Amino acid sequence: MLGTVLLLLALTQPGCPSPAGTASQRAEALKRLLEVFGIEDPPPPPAHPKQPPQYMVDLFNTVANADGVTKNPDVLEGNTVRSFLDKTHGEKMRFLFVLSSVAKNEKILTAELHLFRLWPRATHGPKRHHFCQVSVYQILDKTEPDSPEGQKLLATRLLSLQGSGWEVFAITQAVRDWTEDESSNQGLLVTVHGLGGSMLEDLAVQFASSGDHHESKRPMLVLFTDDGRRGASLPMAGFPGGSCAPAQLSVPKLTGPRSTRSLDRLQPCQRHPLSVDFEEIGWSGWIISPRGYNAYHCKGSCPFPLGENMRPTNHATVQSIINALKLSEGVSSPCCVPDKLYSINLLYFDDDENVVLKQYDDMVAGSCGCH
Repeated sequence: MLGTVLLLLALTQPGCPSPAGTASQRAEALKRLLEVFGIEDPPPPPAHPKQPPQYMVDLFNTVANADGVTKNPDVLEGNTVRSFLDKTHGEKMRFLFVLSSVAKNEKILTAELHLFRLWPRATHGPKRHHFCQVSVYQILDKTEPDSPEGQKLLATRLLSLQGSGWEVFAITQAVRDWTEDESSNQGLLVTVHGLGGSMLEDLAVQFASSGDHHESKRPMLVLFTDDGRRGASLPMAGFPGGSCAPAQLSVPKLTGPRSTRSLDRLQPCQRHPLSVDFEEIGWSGWIISPRGYNAYHCKGSCPFPLGENMRPTNHATVQSIINALKLSEGVSSPCCVPDKLYSINLLYFDDDENVVLKQYDDMVAGSCGCH
């Protein structure tokens, strides 16, 4: 990935010469970069300015720092979080979520229905109840959603009749059914009953609906999924984010002052900045956060003898000795490569203008070493 970014940034620098083939190279680099991010084509920017759900923004800030690098790796279950807003219009206790953007290879780990509970309106007369039972049903037959045969109980909970804020219900199995058979997605039904089973008056407990309340309070479905994409556990020699000094530079003869001065001029293996700017790449219209990040890259020589500050592996130390002493023909010096890689997180709009939080492994060189 770092090699692709290096090429892309070189091709997008202002004032750079434009040799033949540059346009095709840039197109190829962008294509490879999309593959790294698991995206076939860049989603179009939302048709109208949209605010992402506050839940998704808060989750991003909990998981990652300002430039997207993961700071709390154990928060997410899986590597993808998808949010879907209710598609019904004016329905009070029925909800529908369109899940067409969920990839077939994504494993549904957890699915949550998020409903914003409104403050109860004042009612006259004595209050005979202090609690109610809220139930969430999967609609099996939308022509008879209120009949026992037309619904399936997913979750139920006791709530105080006083209070306001978000309520979350786990509905994982229903969503798994929907992703396996899209036609089975007939929506959800929410009911409110007293402890004795009687239906309560409409004003006892109310949830914000899609059409009647601020967008920040719209009913939302949140999926925690995993697409199976995992990065390499350890970088190997020749990793595209690293560099190898030419063989003739890495085998200095330590016999005279001139050779010593030449060695002093060689920069040792170390980490250098590598800025990835999503606006410069042309992705700022659909990526919410971050606006870019520092991928870093490794550059420098790995001269003999390798010091501890170069974080060499035992294999690199042996290779360095063999190279310096010319004990075997064709053995190069070790390479300067990332020896620790961090993940980053993107918060973005997908093709259907749903907000997605996705974590990508091995995107930032955390440190460099001679391998």
